[in-house]
Amino acid sequence: MSLIKRFLPHILVVLGFVIVSLVYFNPVLSGKKMKQGDIVQYSGMARQQTDFRNQTGEEPYWADNAFGGMPTYQMGAQYPHNYVKKLDRLIRFLPRPADYLFLYFVGFYILLLVLKMDYRLAFLGSLAFGFSTYFIIILGVGHNAKAHAIGYMPLVLSGIILTFRKKYIWGFLLLAISMALEIAANHFQMTYYLFLLVLVLGISYLVDAYKKKEIPDYFKSLGVMVVAVLFSLMLNATSLLATKEYTQFSTRGNTGLTIQSNGKEKKSTGLDYEYITRYSYGILESFNLFIPRFMGGTSHENLGTDSNVYEELLRLGVSPAQAKSYTEYVPTYWGSQPFVGGPAYIGATILFLFVLALFLVKGRLKWWILGGSILALLLSWGKNFSFLTELFIDFFPLYNKFRAVSSIQVIVELCVPILGIMGVHKLLSKDVTNDSKIKALKYATGIVGGLALLFLLFKSTLFNFSGLGDGMILEQGGPDYLRAIKEDRKAMFTTDTLRSLLLVLLIAGGCWLYIKGKLKENLLLIGLGALITLDLVLVDWNYVNKKNFVSIREFNSPFIANKADKEIFKDKGHFRVFDLTTDPFNSGRAAYFHNALGGYHAAKPGRIQDLFDFYLAKNDVGIMNMMNVKYIISQNEDGVKALTNPYTNGNAWFISNIKQVNSANDEILALKEIDNKKEAVINSSINGMSFKTKYAVDSLAYITLTAHKPNHLVYESNSKEDGFAIFSEVYYPGWQASIDGNPVDHAQVNYTLRGLPIPAGKHQIEFKFEPQVVKTGSAITLTSSIIFVLLIIGGLYFQYKKTGSLLSLTKEGK
Repeated sequence: MSLIKRFLPHILVVLGFVIVSLVYFNPVLSGKKMKQGDIVQYSGMARQQTDFRNQTGEEPYWADNAFGGMPTYQMGAQYPHNYVKKLDRLIRFLPRPADYLFLYFVGFYILLLVLKMDYRLAFLGSLAFGFSTYFIIILGVGHNAKAHAIGYMPLVLSGIILTFRKKYIWGFLLLAISMALEIAANHFQMTYYLFLLVLVLGISYLVDAYKKKEIPDYFKSLGVMVVAVLFSLMLNATSLLATKEYTQFSTRGNTGLTIQSNGKEKKSTGLDYEYITRYSYGILESFNLFIPRFMGGTSHENLGTDSNVYEELLRLGVSPAQAKSYTEYVPTYWGSQPFVGGPAYIGATILFLFVLALFLVKGRLKWWILGGSILALLLSWGKNFSFLTELFIDFFPLYNKFRAVSSIQVIVELCVPILGIMGVHKLLSKDVTNDSKIKALKYATGIVGGLALLFLLFKSTLFNFSGLGDGMILEQGGPDYLRAIKEDRKAMFTTDTLRSLLLVLLIAGGCWLYIKGKLKENLLLIGLGALITLDLVLVDWNYVNKKNFVSIREFNSPFIANKADKEIFKDKGHFRVFDLTTDPFNSGRAAYFHNALGGYHAAKPGRIQDLFDFYLAKNDVGIMNMMNVKYIISQNEDGVKALTNPYTNGNAWFISNIKQVNSANDEILALKEIDNKKEAVINSSINGMSFKTKYAVDSLAYITLTAHKPNHLVYESNSKEDGFAIFSEVYYPGWQASIDGNPVDHAQVNYTLRGLPIPAGKHQIEFKFEPQVVKTGSAITLTSSIIFVLLIIGGLYFQYKKTGSLLSLTKEGK
């Protein structure tokens, strides 16, 4: 009974999380699905591999329907012995996206329990963390991998803190498992930001260990953590090795180019500075952590009929129906980012508790949380705080591999609720005097409430409510229309600032009543829970609500075939399609129906992106011919049409001349000089094979694709002369070539394609995608899984022999 009594509160809390997750995303209970923009695009990219998997039961590891072909490593590939993924699916048992909200709650709850918080406080903190507006918004737009990685962050911190507290067995197990889950979430940018926070945490514990003369214990803990992380890496060996391999060939790697399409110099490694910092948080914009629509909310806010814009449109002669329609997408955002889907609102309530905690909480954890929050905030400013950003880009390993630096604010959104709940813990503690509590309360109220009051009184002096796109608004709508938008921006600012001020006063009043003994502890906690939840949920609903859900039928048909698509369906050959009705390199629509030359991916194949920048963006037909583009989908006043390209080179062809160059620059520039139907260019610096430069082409020679799967291509060739064939397929390691069943080497030609010398006579040529990286990774994963299970059994046995209980944890102060 004592065991049941001990765990019953936690069981009830977890059940509460299930209910709250399902209630917030209640359309899932009626079978509806959330329509997420990024997932719609992903479904186009992943359709071929999903269909192949369902039809054959095999995993292709290669997709032919996007970017001319690419590995599926970053598109949901399923690897052998991936037991971490099975555990992940077990944890996220709720329908999506309720599963991610549940993950937010549970992970943060465990972290607060590890930090010795009462389960009631842990429950409140979990609500504050899970309902943080940015975390909900990313679910609405489909950044599932990001949400996934964020959800496991608290568990990783829990394992680290347990280990630093000398609970080596439980710390090791929790860290190894949670870090394995974090890696499996496959959003390395979020994991990297977590690493930065852990670095600050490690420094905090190092300083504390030095003061307490516990340096040997500190390094012992580090050793345990290193072994745990090594296991987490080995348990994800296949995906990590595959990702490492693909990174070198993606836009995150180095294609060897040192020039851009405009002739300017290009960085040899990493992403371009402007690309990295395009989404930089404005310094002033950071106040929307405290006031939701401080800078206008989203790029297109719904103002409704009770707005200055609506009245101005009526005055201009627009009908009420049209005016109402226009007010649903008003550009109210006046910050410096190109586009925002909503504010990164943490909550006035939890932010107030965070400031309160700064005056009540002592010790290393406070400085770790505060230090991590400040570092993340400064880095989120990107080009608006260029000194620090450039320092990290130039000198901090891997920092230049990630874009959208503003997203590091997830660390702030993780840290603020932790310290805020620790502040409530101190407020309830009998070890802190009432005088100290009152003093801290006065400071917090003065700082947070005073800031809101300052904004209210001097808003017209401090801010002009002008945005980057106002010039276009002025040109299109005139000065009166722009004035109306600015007035609505100011009204939103005023309303939300008053809202935050009221919430601060309410929560401060509740704390004051508790300190004075006029409010019971449980009533205070209920009040805090209600205020925290309502504060965040009412903002969240503005951006993610029932309108985001659609029927299963609509969800399963993310794209509708148009007239051009249906015309192309009649052609049963093997070819590619270039869709110009959208941004071809930022849309998965064409990949959903056809083998597309374009696609949608955060890490596109690097050399294909280079081809786009240099040639395809200018609709270079010669490059389209080389890439076997038979149809171009275009749109004009007559509608959407499928234009047939009669000049395509086909699936494979013999050439007569090879031009050898010694750099990627020369290779890509040579493509505009050669006749790619008769000639090819080879970069000798990356191809170890030697070739003749001249070949006689038999007029009756042919090479034909006779069978094709995404991962297996079969050709038949016939020629009286030794020849050299070019294949309109992307070169990538893992593709194995053979002639009449005998393995042969093939080369990278024409910057992106495959080339192969073929002897005279009639032959069968095959290309099979058999990536060694998957075989090697799977062997490592299986071996490490067996060892890890044995370690778990041994660790639990040792714990039982030492304490007489598997649940016993030695107490240790903070």
